Amino acid sequence: MKKIKSVSIDPGCVSCCTCQIACPEVFEIQGTAHVKQNAPLEKHETNIRQAASLCPVNVIQIHEEEGC
Repeated sequence: MKKIKSVSIDPGCVSCCTCQIACPEVFEIQGTAHVKQNAPLEKHETNIRQAASLCPVNVIQIHEEEGC
């Protein structure tokens, strides 16, 4: 599995808090979901991927590093 380079939230978040519950170290709700600045992505890759898969509106985008 490739390492996560960055995470973004597309428009359309319904503020259900699923991402924040799955990975509070990376996601926070401020009206809608946001990725915390300087969040430790490498330490929480599994939970980030879980949050993205659980998002009911599929707005969490995971950007992976190039290569192997």
